[in-house]
Amino acid sequence: MMFGSGLSNQVGAATAALAFPVIGPAGVVAVRQWVAGIVLMAVGRPRLRSFTWRQWWPVLSLAVVFATMNLSLYTAIDRIGLGLAVTLEFLGPLAVALAASRRAVDLICALIAGAAVVALTRPQPATDYPGIALALLAAVCWASYILLNRTVGQRLPGAQGSAAAAGLSALFYIPVGITVLLRHPPTAGALGYAAAAGVLSSAVPFLADLLALRRVPARFFGVFMSVNPVLAALVGLLILDQSLQPVEWLAIAAIVAANTASVLTAGRGTAEQRDSPRRPQL
Repeated sequence: MMFGSGLSNQVGAATAALAFPVIGPAGVVAVRQWVAGIVLMAVGRPRLRSFTWRQWWPVLSLAVVFATMNLSLYTAIDRIGLGLAVTLEFLGPLAVALAASRRAVDLICALIAGAAVVALTRPQPATDYPGIALALLAAVCWASYILLNRTVGQRLPGAQGSAAAAGLSALFYIPVGITVLLRHPPTAGALGYAAAAGVLSSAVPFLADLLALRRVPARFFGVFMSVNPVLAALVGLLILDQSLQPVEWLAIAAIVAANTASVLTAGRGTAEQRDSPRRPQL
């Protein structure tokens, strides 16, 4: 589920980028949020009137994080490319892995992946610092998304929490989307790309992540998400023709190696956490 979520997310992001020249990142995000909200509300069918405040506050927080993360990431993709933007965004799950792990191997793997990220973002004369800053904002949002989505999954049954958050996020983007689309009239192709991104990058990952976070610790989820920079680089190359330099591929290979080592050694630690009710989990 986690791998499928990552692949769907990156294909959706690349598809969305095809619409940037017509309606821009804000227009794409607006359409994406509307589609995701409609799909998830239909699937999750949240009983909003029965929500308590203890259930509402993580849902509201997740809606804000979801909306901010998508806009900052898509604007970063428009400025610095899919591979680099998603690699920087990965710092969010990496921070979750470092903060939550109790195993030395996870810390080592996360540090290796972090060093690879630094290699990918080394300063150059043409470095786009606003684009990097937006990608780092997306990283903060992704870390918050992991923790909030886990809380939502624990407090609400089925996909009700995710559906409610997606619906609220779609409402946030109604004035933004109307303004952008009136100023930049969309083509049928641009709307199609944005709508596809709503399904591939929002609806599918939202549900898959919710189900996955009910089965694995947040630490394990955070480390496994290091596969996203690799998927982003490959998808960016195949769909957007965004090539990377050899040193960047080496850095991505280091991220893959760190991720693989953590996954292959995680079985015992995950089982121990399930068998020990006294050990707190995020």
